[in-house]
Amino acid sequence: MWRASSFFFPRFSSPSYSSSTICLCKMSCKAGPVIPKFIPVETSEITSISKPDGMRFSLVSYNVLAQAYVKSALFPHSPSSCLKWKARSQATLTVLKNLGADFLCLQEVDEYDSFYMMNMENLGYSSIYVQRSGQKRDGCAIFYKRTSAELVLEQAIDYNDLINSIEDTAASSGDKDGVSIPSGNADNELKDDLCKAPGDHGDLNDPRVRLKRDCVGVMAVFKLKVPSCDPIIIANTHLYWDPELADVKLAQAKYLLSCLAQFKQLVSSQLDCTPSIIVAGDFNSVPGDQVYQYLVSGSSLPEHLPESRDDQPLPLSSVYAYTRGEPHFTNCTPGFTGTLDYILFSPTGDVKPVSFLELPESESPDVIGGLPNHYHPSDHLPIGAEFEVLQ
Repeated sequence: MWRASSFFFPRFSSPSYSSSTICLCKMSCKAGPVIPKFIPVETSEITSISKPDGMRFSLVSYNVLAQAYVKSALFPHSPSSCLKWKARSQATLTVLKNLGADFLCLQEVDEYDSFYMMNMENLGYSSIYVQRSGQKRDGCAIFYKRTSAELVLEQAIDYNDLINSIEDTAASSGDKDGVSIPSGNADNELKDDLCKAPGDHGDLNDPRVRLKRDCVGVMAVFKLKVPSCDPIIIANTHLYWDPELADVKLAQAKYLLSCLAQFKQLVSSQLDCTPSIIVAGDFNSVPGDQVYQYLVSGSSLPEHLPESRDDQPLPLSSVYAYTRGEPHFTNCTPGFTGTLDYILFSPTGDVKPVSFLELPESESPDVIGGLPNHYHPSDHLPIGAEFEVLQ
């Protein structure tokens, strides 16, 4: 468990965060949500030559913080008015509207039917949504602009299916030697307790208990409304948080890439194409840990982990690492501040990032004291990229 006193806020080496969107006037002036901007990549090898706007699309990933987890005990540092659903929902909608991304990959969506679906439809988005297993109320959603893309095929990912991939006799010993991962949000422990199902408790040495974390993802094939462009696969996921179950997070990461590899093969066969892949989400893993290294390097997993359907991972790169370096934080609370959210893409595919969504520096007034606050309706920050179609 990380302690708040052990964290520091290093400076970014990235472009400065625009303060023009932050209200710095008298206290009587009501603050509004910060709307970050896309920053062009400056590396000449990556920066695109001038092309029509139709050859580009943007994608944002954002853990919007499920309202089921918004309790004053979890966020004592946040103004109480910022935790009310009426205020948070409108602030979140304002952020999403002003970002204007072609694709929005949202995690911890728990008011999908009552709020997100209808309001996002009014903004020109269609959507797909997968709710977490068991009694959990939140899930993962992909919103896409109807003027930018057409949904071709979708498939849910249920990480509880890992239970079916192992034999009862191949129970995990619980020995996590060599799998110590210093990641995860301390506040998530309280979050998880709020929505525990009866089956969540049990012997963690039993893989049927250990692997049952009720985490999900969703992957879909989209045909961009760009001439002569192959379809793209976009996946959105939220991996388990607990650093004490690091082996479970690794197993989920392996299963994710296995599902994507099979999905890509299916799409390639049915549509006679070679789709590019973009994977977004809250991976609850910090840069450099074993989950992160596995996702971006394709390295093999420790032998004691349960096997999934395909041992060959897909080659993926992190957008921020590829363009400007990983940010120092995407999740910001007094108890934990660090990077947990990523957008991954296939570097051998037909899309390349040409800009990234700016993030605040540690001394920016909109993040001091921790999130959520009047400037950010979630404890996470949105991340994003603009991609260019190379064909």
